[in-house]
Amino acid sequence: MNKKLLSFGALALLYTIGTAQSSEAVQQDSMNLQQLDEVVVSDSRFELKRENSGKTVIKITTEELERNQGRTVAQIINTKSGIEIAGSRGRDGGVLGVFARGGRGRQVLVIIDGIRVSDPSSFSPQYDLRLLATSSIASIEIIKGAASTLYGTNAATAVINITTKQSSKEKISGDFQSTIGTNQTAADQNFNASSFNNNALVHGTLNKFNYSIGISNRYSDGLSAAVTPTNEEDVFSQYSTDVRFGYRFSDKFQISVFGNKTKFDTEFDAALAEAPNRFKQDQERVGLSSTIGYGNNGSIQLNASYADYTSDSKSSFGESLVDGKNFVVDVYNKYIIGEKWHTILGVNYIEDKAVFSENVSFTILDPYANLVFVSGTGFNLNTGVRLNTHSEYGNHVVYNINPSYALSTDTGYVKVLGSFATSYITPNLTQLFGDFGANPDLEPEENRTIEGGIEYAVTDKFRLSAVYFNRNEKNRFGFDQDFRTINIFDEIDATGVEMELSWQPVKKVNIEANYTFTERKGDNAIRIPKHKVNALFNYEFSDRTNASLSYSYTGDRIDSDFSVFPSIDLELASFSLVNLYVEHQLIPKKLKVFLSADNILNEEFVEVLGFTTRGRNINAGFNLKL
Repeated sequence: MNKKLLSFGALALLYTIGTAQSSEAVQQDSMNLQQLDEVVVSDSRFELKRENSGKTVIKITTEELERNQGRTVAQIINTKSGIEIAGSRGRDGGVLGVFARGGRGRQVLVIIDGIRVSDPSSFSPQYDLRLLATSSIASIEIIKGAASTLYGTNAATAVINITTKQSSKEKISGDFQSTIGTNQTAADQNFNASSFNNNALVHGTLNKFNYSIGISNRYSDGLSAAVTPTNEEDVFSQYSTDVRFGYRFSDKFQISVFGNKTKFDTEFDAALAEAPNRFKQDQERVGLSSTIGYGNNGSIQLNASYADYTSDSKSSFGESLVDGKNFVVDVYNKYIIGEKWHTILGVNYIEDKAVFSENVSFTILDPYANLVFVSGTGFNLNTGVRLNTHSEYGNHVVYNINPSYALSTDTGYVKVLGSFATSYITPNLTQLFGDFGANPDLEPEENRTIEGGIEYAVTDKFRLSAVYFNRNEKNRFGFDQDFRTINIFDEIDATGVEMELSWQPVKKVNIEANYTFTERKGDNAIRIPKHKVNALFNYEFSDRTNASLSYSYTGDRIDSDFSVFPSIDLELASFSLVNLYVEHQLIPKKLKVFLSADNILNEEFVEVLGFTTRGRNINAGFNLKL
């Protein structure tokens, strides 16, 4: 109860301060609705105009993140085309499955500040998005399709490239945020304060030295993980600390070091049954990043990190304590020739270690090259190759070719793009050497992706794109009759269309929408909707107040009932959700209060068979910048 009163008291105090100062002159808010003529980085590692990119890159800006305060990273990413994150609409702490373009979590790579992240001790190599605090993120870029030539293993269906907040140019600045809200099902609208989110970030620059120190915590209760008669509450808590220090020796040489410690603790149930299960994980990451420029057009980039993941799980199957360590070094040379040829030569080293019944490990050493040609007359080409060298299975080659052509108009451009790319997914330590069902003879899974699309843009006002994709999976991972991990020779084909719209019809209105059609053939395609729609309407009432109304539709899909053996497949009904967000600046550019209402129509729906989903929920909070 004390923490609830403290959060409400802080909110009330800040409101009083803001009201007392409301007579100050109103300053123009830097809300900055999405700029359509934006710069993208992820598909080439160079800052290129969007029209010169051969992809339809999704960019989640700082402004968009700030208009989603109180929501998780998974909830925000789930509104984008081609992506379905099963579990993001349920209880905090629920297991999330990140499915992109009809794929599985192992085919999605998460990168934080240029460094891949994954838990080598986990059965699933996908990074746990529950470890991320939204408040520490400056922007997110998402590229879909095969990207293994630049990013290596797991970059088969999507790369989620996250950039954390950089230090202020001032000597000292502070960002503080607090949110309090409900956490309830559609059937039990009790409106108790059950969700709390607090963040603090202090950062600045002192001559050539910069620093950033941030802490965050998230806590929620009030919901049971599983749908049961008792609906006993399961608690989730997360604490995270981030530090970063940098020094700029000159305009061409800078270095920064970082450290992160995150721990979360969540209770969970068995499918369709209450159970006193618990999962704890500690993540500790340290690393460095350095850039050395030379000449007028060259630079060498070094990114390195060491991560330790400790997982403690207690369930009806017993207690499991697993430790995994991951060491990553990525060094590459960037050089621009004649303002048209953007070249990258690099080498990536990964060492994964874990402790099961014995210590196990493997290493990956990948040299790679990538070339981007920007002709200046409309034609652009992105192509590359990578040699994957694995300590267990040997060598594997992947490549991509991605031409595009942008025809300039008086107000924007029309771009036509195509792509053919291969990618791979490395078997993880559990599959190779784990205590149950391991197989040291596994080969990598292989993916092939073909894309074709068109994008039309009117600078700062309108953008419409449509992309067709066809992806083939072979040599994928599965199980034999003895539950031993094997390579399955039956292939999977996933085909789909992604459409995106961004439109600013008048200065105060911004409209965004996307539609995804996905068809996966070769298995039961559990939890992947064939049709999915997201739409957002944002209106700026004044320089200090704006609101957005969002809608999402998730179509029919199949899920498996694992509470019976053998499991059976059931069809889950489609559902629609409507969300509302309102913010007001009490002190322009300093103090903002916000209110969000999710699932305002209180629709009952099933996202993952047997597990709880959230009904109508209200969140309120503030954001203070000093």
